[in-house]
Amino acid sequence: MTAESESQKKSYCLVGGDVYGYGGVILVPKDLHLFPNKDPQINLQFNLPDVGRAFNDFMRTREVAEFLSGALAGAMTKAVLAPLETIRTRMVVGVGSRNIGASFVQVIEQQGWQGLWAGNTINMLRIIPTQAIELGTFECVKRAMTSAQEKWMDTASPKLHIGNASLSFSLSWLSPVAVAGAAAGVVSTLACHPLEVLKDRLTVNPEVYPSLRIAVHKIYKEGGILGLYAGLGPTLIGMLPYSTCYYFMYETIKKSYCQAQKKESLSRAEMLLVGAFSGLTASTISYPLEVARKRLMVGALQGKCPPHMVAALSEVVREEGLLGLYRGWGASCLKVMPSSGITWMFYEAWKDILLADRRHS
Repeated sequence: MTAESESQKKSYCLVGGDVYGYGGVILVPKDLHLFPNKDPQINLQFNLPDVGRAFNDFMRTREVAEFLSGALAGAMTKAVLAPLETIRTRMVVGVGSRNIGASFVQVIEQQGWQGLWAGNTINMLRIIPTQAIELGTFECVKRAMTSAQEKWMDTASPKLHIGNASLSFSLSWLSPVAVAGAAAGVVSTLACHPLEVLKDRLTVNPEVYPSLRIAVHKIYKEGGILGLYAGLGPTLIGMLPYSTCYYFMYETIKKSYCQAQKKESLSRAEMLLVGAFSGLTASTISYPLEVARKRLMVGALQGKCPPHMVAALSEVVREEGLLGLYRGWGASCLKVMPSSGITWMFYEAWKDILLADRRHS
């Protein structure tokens, strides 16, 4: 019995405890190999997030496609129309000749052909984010407003009860396109106004501001960060009616024309014409505010900056009469009409390319 017990003890081993040091004891045969390998190893596997797939999904969203379409359309348009932008800015602020052709000749004589692209670097840096933010904001706000209107029509408009009185808030009287256009102008202006200030300084006074680096240094030295936001108030006041009218005209004309012709979308040539007409209408309505805005922004360079927009308008009327409010309007139309038309044409084309998979699905 003793020999048998000893053999049994030799045939079994004790295994006890768990990973926390607690638990009971278990008898297991020694012949059972718990760890077949001499050096037992623990393999830990971590599943990392698929960043590449997440990035690809993000890049394929409608919002990103619209953002990129706006950026590409703005860059391509400005590369073609930079000389007209230079002439328009000079005529609006009263620098050089008042004649479009003579102004072209004057710039070429003084600065060479490259003078027509003066400030174009900052102009490109300005227009790419501006158009991306503006068109992207327009599309997002338009969808959000349209969705809110449909939701409130299906359910009921929010109501405010004050005693026995009940006030109903309805969005039916608001145009989603007009609200989206106003939002697009305000948001893009707040984001990109410093680039507009730099562009104007480089264009109007290249002797004082010969490069972007020097312009940033001088403006910051003279006025700090707020110097880059000089004239923000007048800019917003001028942008609001322009942006609202611009987008409202384009969307309204496009929708009406497509319904009349019983077609789903405009051709590229039709986009060019509708965009040009929308830009012309919006520019004509808001042009006096643009003149006042330019006066305020560039007035500091000449040492006679009006205190506010009303004073700037009064100064123009006093010095040049009512027609002074539209000084440079012809040059502005030469720039705004092709710019608006080409921008919409490129924008819609890039949207068709970048959203092709979404439309076919």
